[in-house]
Amino acid sequence: MDREQFQRAYGRIVAKAWPDEGFKQRLVSDPKTGLRDNGVKLPEGVEFKLVESADNLIYLVLLPRPDLREVSAEDLGDRRAASATCCTIG
Repeated sequence: MDREQFQRAYGRIVAKAWPDEGFKQRLVSDPKTGLRDNGVKLPEGVEFKLVESADNLIYLVLLPRPDLREVSAEDLGDRRAASATCCTIG
């Protein structure tokens, strides 16, 4: 599953969770099962955690540091910035 497919699938899951409190609670308590049950293909051996932002609470994710021997500074900025999930505050 590529990034675009994941983003579309995750968008559908979020839209499903907003009006369905039971689904949202199951998704928060067991995101791996919730994602898989809704068509998201997940890599093996990776842990998933889901947190819910609020109007007065926003979570920022610090991405893991890449192997700098394999990535140029220019590529690093482009790839990491592009891969980060961002929000607009205001």
